[in-house]
Amino acid sequence: MIHANEAYLKLPGSYLFSTIAKKVAAFTEKNPDKKIIRLGIGDVTQPLCPAVIEAIHKATDEMAKAETFRGYAPDLGYDFLRNTIAEKVFRPLGTDIAADEIFVSDGAKSDSANIQEIFTQNTRIAVCDPVYPVYVDSNVMAGRTGDYDSETGLWSNVIYMPCTEANGYSPELPKEVPDLIYLCFPNNPTGAMISKAKLQEWVDYANRNKAVIIYDAAYEAYISEADMPHSIFECEGARTCAIELRSFSKNAGFTGTRLGYTVIPRELKDADGVSLHSLWARRHGTKFNGAPYIIQRAGEAVYSEEGQRQTKEQIAYYMKNARTIYDGLQAAGYTVSGGVNAPYIWLKVPAGMTSWDFFDYLLEKANVVGTPGSGFGPSGEGYFRLTAFGSYENSVEAMNRIKAL
Repeated sequence: MIHANEAYLKLPGSYLFSTIAKKVAAFTEKNPDKKIIRLGIGDVTQPLCPAVIEAIHKATDEMAKAETFRGYAPDLGYDFLRNTIAEKVFRPLGTDIAADEIFVSDGAKSDSANIQEIFTQNTRIAVCDPVYPVYVDSNVMAGRTGDYDSETGLWSNVIYMPCTEANGYSPELPKEVPDLIYLCFPNNPTGAMISKAKLQEWVDYANRNKAVIIYDAAYEAYISEADMPHSIFECEGARTCAIELRSFSKNAGFTGTRLGYTVIPRELKDADGVSLHSLWARRHGTKFNGAPYIIQRAGEAVYSEEGQRQTKEQIAYYMKNARTIYDGLQAAGYTVSGGVNAPYIWLKVPAGMTSWDFFDYLLEKANVVGTPGSGFGPSGEGYFRLTAFGSYENSVEAMNRIKAL
């Protein structure tokens, strides 16, 4: 007799953004004449840049000819893309990441959820709080998070590292040593960033305690301030303690085409000397047939001279939105952070409201959709996230509506 995986049954409710979608759909059905401005999900709205479109068309034409047709892609990625990433992304940062340490995938979300498979079930994880929900949920599915307390919103076997206004939304080194540490900078959802010196402290901590850091750098292209690391591998010693996740979704608008990669240095080993690079290669080869040739050629085009110029223009567009939202919320009397090194703005909800109360309030009164902070963890209660990935016109209109409340 078949039974469902008990770990899955422990997951509370539905996925955060599925819940939001259902609420918005219900509101729209009752109010079909209302124009909804969606600043909740982190989905880009600008089209793929011309250099990328040109590469897609060229690769598609290749697929139409027998002599240049491509079937399954190499499961670890085509050499042309891996070599380009090593040369154009990591070498300028002064890092020594090699092409064969880069694993091309269909996105950082998938990799962040799947990477935990190569670690034992009793691996103790530490996460920032608030946190991107996938990190915790995927470990719940693996059965390593213990029991859920519905009153506190905490899992018994997870080490939560509060990121609050008091500590600048930057986690402190945990006294209780974890095995696996999830860090995301620039941060989703708070928009916070940490300095290279601060990140070096985390690398030193992980090496000292034989822990591994999963470093999510999906938003590194939005960093605008100096002395902010674009990769954890800029830190000394990171090759023996870190895995880095990268995405084409936010830096080049590939949310609908799906492309990302994970970096695992060959020096990274577990406590018994087992190569994590080899384990991930085995997992990747077994469960993934490779990102499509057409999309990998598109990814390569991102790093062309024209591709870099065009994608930087798109990033500037979104960061203009971020400034518009940040300034608009401040003018409306809200306490605001983020929006400088990331396309997310983090605000305090009005006194007496929960973050879901504020979600309903904005939806009903201003017809604006955001994301309740409590959906990202207990320390997110009392906060709210807005994204700069909408159009400039909608960003302006949303702020005008909120100011008029």
